[in-house]
Amino acid sequence: MSTPTLSQAPITLVTGGSRGLGRNAALHLARQGSDLILTYRSSAAEAEEVASEIRAFGRRVAILPLDVADSSSFPAFAEQVRQVLAGWGRERFDHLFNNAGIGVHATFAETSEAQFDELVKIHLKGPFFLTQALLPLIADGGRILNVSSGLARFALPGYAAYATMKGGIEVLTRYLAKELGARGISVNTLAPGAIETDFGGGTVRDNAQVNAFVASQTALGRVGLPDDIGAVVAALLAPGTGWINAQRIEASGGMML
Repeated sequence: MSTPTLSQAPITLVTGGSRGLGRNAALHLARQGSDLILTYRSSAAEAEEVASEIRAFGRRVAILPLDVADSSSFPAFAEQVRQVLAGWGRERFDHLFNNAGIGVHATFAETSEAQFDELVKIHLKGPFFLTQALLPLIADGGRILNVSSGLARFALPGYAAYATMKGGIEVLTRYLAKELGARGISVNTLAPGAIETDFGGGTVRDNAQVNAFVASQTALGRVGLPDDIGAVVAALLAPGTGWINAQRIEASGGMML
């Protein structure tokens, strides 16, 4: 496959692209020939490290601060994106990967209203209104990829609030696909299983007992790695997969079958 030139390369916006699955997905997309706009919440240094790796692939990259919990900042953020695109000689970007998020582990009985509200802002309200703010900048025929979780299909104690948000994202995905179909924009949900990252305090990665439990419940016999998910993101945003629409794609190695 030939590498796209800068003028014809797809542009992907990845929220939470400075670490974890967002970082890995961004690198896979860069290898595939995409230019990137990455957001970060607190660590500009981490974001710049990822940007340097992307530039090493010969791709353009911009890093922008964004707190997805602060929907009042979205109009100004959209204007920043518009300015980046103008600097690249473009008016639209092609792919939006709504990736940014946090993990909260608490039983239903112990979940506080503050925890619930934070999850709503980051995992449901954030993607809803950020996508709305960016919609005029997304190219017709483009793609939107939202993130859910295996926990929206199977139930493990301690994730009631988190999984509820992800269930909402799966419904939102179908509505977006229906409403944006006239513009040729396909919208899908990617639902990772348990992955070895620092997400949720790095429990899956660092707690040997949890890691072994997840592996025992996974058909492929191990916990997922960031590369397992980054590769799927790149595949779902690759040329030729635009006919996949309004789907929930779980990448969990066959967890909790």
